[in-house]
Amino acid sequence: MAKRRGTALEEHEKRKLNKQNFAKIRGIFRFLVPYKWAFILGLVFLLLSSLTLLTFPFVAGKLIDAAQGTEWIVNDINSIALMLLGILAVQSVFSFFRVWLFALVSEKSMRDIRESLYFRLVRLPMTFFDQRRTGELISRITSDVSMLQDTFSVTLAELFRQIITLLAGIVFLLVTTPKLTLFMLITFPALVLIAMIFGRFIRQLSKKTQDELAAANVIVEETLQSIQTVKSFVGEVYETTRYKRGLDRVVHVALRAAKYRGAFISFIIFALFGGIVAVMWYGSSLVAEGQMSVGELVSFVLYTTFIGGSIAGLGDIYGQVQKAIGSSERVLEILEEPLEPANGVNSPRLNGAIEFDQVRFFYPTRQEVVVLKSISFQVQPGEKVALVGHSGAGKSTIIQLLLKLYSIESGQIRLDDKKIEDWDLYQLRSQIGMVPQEVLLFGGSIRENIGYAKPNASEEEIIEAAKKANAWQFISKFPEGLDTLVGERGVKLSGGQRQRVAIARAILKDPSVLILDEATSSLDAESEALVQEALDELMKGRTSIIIAHRLATIRKVDRIYVIKDGEIVEQGSHQELLSASEGFYSNLVRLQFSDAE
Repeated sequence: MAKRRGTALEEHEKRKLNKQNFAKIRGIFRFLVPYKWAFILGLVFLLLSSLTLLTFPFVAGKLIDAAQGTEWIVNDINSIALMLLGILAVQSVFSFFRVWLFALVSEKSMRDIRESLYFRLVRLPMTFFDQRRTGELISRITSDVSMLQDTFSVTLAELFRQIITLLAGIVFLLVTTPKLTLFMLITFPALVLIAMIFGRFIRQLSKKTQDELAAANVIVEETLQSIQTVKSFVGEVYETTRYKRGLDRVVHVALRAAKYRGAFISFIIFALFGGIVAVMWYGSSLVAEGQMSVGELVSFVLYTTFIGGSIAGLGDIYGQVQKAIGSSERVLEILEEPLEPANGVNSPRLNGAIEFDQVRFFYPTRQEVVVLKSISFQVQPGEKVALVGHSGAGKSTIIQLLLKLYSIESGQIRLDDKKIEDWDLYQLRSQIGMVPQEVLLFGGSIRENIGYAKPNASEEEIIEAAKKANAWQFISKFPEGLDTLVGERGVKLSGGQRQRVAIARAILKDPSVLILDEATSSLDAESEALVQEALDELMKGRTSIIIAHRLATIRKVDRIYVIKDGEIVEQGSHQELLSASEGFYSNLVRLQFSDAE
């Protein structure tokens, strides 16, 4: 969530406003190029709006002078009043177009940034995601882009407006009332400096209050997420007490901050109005001496108000620009990440021949642990093979390498006698179907989840796939049928129903190679029978690789590869491996069936 304006900067948000850091913001400016004329026109309206508003104090002063009989180009106070209203009307029109044009530029350019970020994210290699948390990446596309949007739509406009007001106002005052301006320039900077130092201290206390409140909110979040554990351990009183202590700390810090804030406000009121009194006193003495008119004094006070507001606003804008630089860094970091290499051989259809030849692999984030140690095996087109072994043996890693999610350290993986590196990435993955152990459905309808494999599929094709997956029998009983919403991650469906929807999706994809990763391990007996029947239908005529812990489900496969510590220690059919009474597989079977008893 984006920070509110005026809060203190975190240490990691602070950036020096030097050439190198401004270059990072320029890297984001390329997204403004398609809308440069709208941006330039917005700047023109900003300039016109600021300069028009700066004429207001001057004409207002002339209104006072006209009331006292001083001559000007217009001497009638009614005409001058109408002129002031005209200035405000023209300035309002300029401001409208300035705001609208900057909003147009920022909304469209931020849309392009979000689109580019998302396009990049979904095409980055798995190693990138292994090294970053999901929440961090979501923050890039939400909070960081929102910060940039705020910078382009508000902060830049405010920066230009405040600078124009400050410079033009001081120049105008030096020309019209030089003595009073010099007096003001001597007294005001000291007051502003004291106010800035005091204000920074107050913001730090405000940040501490927010931190304490955030810590108290963490207690609420933890309690609600683990409410079952809290109730089972009768922890209600303990959690309530813990939350109360957190709130007490919030109140203590907030009251301390309020005390200093009260003192700060009192100082500001005294110092600011004291400074105004000093300027008014000197200005009044100049009026008494006939060196300036009352109208000029009124104009001076109004201009001083404008200039003071600009100085106060620049401090906040400085902090906003610092945060924008940090956001630019994080956004550009993703936009400059290298994508997965996608180009390669295209084939209308894989035959399904798979070969691992002396494949060695370790995960880039855990290079000290070699997961696969020179593994070699072959799968012929249409064969059904199983990979078995303890958790962590390397079975799922083999599947990830087959999907080209990672690059191997050494050796070769071949599909249809072509190196996997030579295959077009998307063509390869489009011909490999997978039914995982934990099916995570998208939060839409059943139709959308099945049709995800083939977005242009007809309703008849979706229904046929559902029937083959033994899913139609429960889908047809829902009042909304295929349009039934499955809930976030499919929570409204049972485990067996989710598995059958996933199988229907795989059937609709019609892959050449099928991967079943513990597809029935977490199901009850009835659901397992239905899912197994659907899987048998799905495996017909396809090269199938089955990862299984429940060895009873792989008795009919053509070959079993037994993996231990990243190596294939046994291979053969179920009966062949079972006949080796001292073998690793035979021992696994005995352990599993003794546990079942």
